[in-house]
Amino acid sequence: MRIFLVDAFADAPFRGNAAAVCLPDRKLSDAWMQSLAQEMAQAETAFVQPLGDPFRLRWFTPSQEVDLCGHATLASAHILWEESLVPAETPIAFSTNSGNLVCSRNDGRIDMDFPLEAAEPTEGQAIAEALHEQPAWTGANRMDWLVELPSEHLLRSLTPDFQAIARLGRRGVIVTAQAENGADYDFVSRFFAPNAGVPEDSVTGSAHCALGPYWAAKLGNPSLTGFQASRRGGYVRVTVRDDHVVLSGHAVTTLRGEIE
Repeated sequence: MRIFLVDAFADAPFRGNAAAVCLPDRKLSDAWMQSLAQEMAQAETAFVQPLGDPFRLRWFTPSQEVDLCGHATLASAHILWEESLVPAETPIAFSTNSGNLVCSRNDGRIDMDFPLEAAEPTEGQAIAEALHEQPAWTGANRMDWLVELPSEHLLRSLTPDFQAIARLGRRGVIVTAQAENGADYDFVSRFFAPNAGVPEDSVTGSAHCALGPYWAAKLGNPSLTGFQASRRGGYVRVTVRDDHVVLSGHAVTTLRGEIE
């Protein structure tokens, strides 16, 4: 059974967000997949099973299965093309817990057609206490909290209370701010998900399903570039189209192996 490690939303090794991609050669139990994800100790481990068209795709953090993951989807598509399991110019459809997701190649990048997950305004006092900063705006969608801070500087210097974030419920907290003048991106973000076993994620594609529509409405532009300001960091291009978003990025394989 083959397994790979891929740096997603990265154009060079050891940047972006690493995901493990497993290509099962047999039917696997949920408990076994969860155990492997714990063993790999990455933010997500993806399991890609051929069902014809589409492939079946599932994602596990070290502690639980999740319904939507961007960087491990990008990593999975990258491996299927790189290993010649799908012809180079053929789009890839994945059947997931969030519906069918389609990936295609575009000028060296991978485009992913994802559902739009807009956030609705909410009361934010508990979030402010967890972040130790006063938000400019707070909201939530079915998965996450979304918080805008007044400046990029405040976002980058955040030292949140992870236990307090875990008590908020939902998968995690997306924190964002408008880019400072002169930046090569439109907005900046960080993502904290202690409930999912990931205190701070490196680059979170699915968070941009909320960030895209939020900043598109605020900046009046449907095509934007976000930078996730984690220790590794990474860029996500996002284009808002009606009820879905297109997320774009690069990927680099760093490891190939076999599960004994």
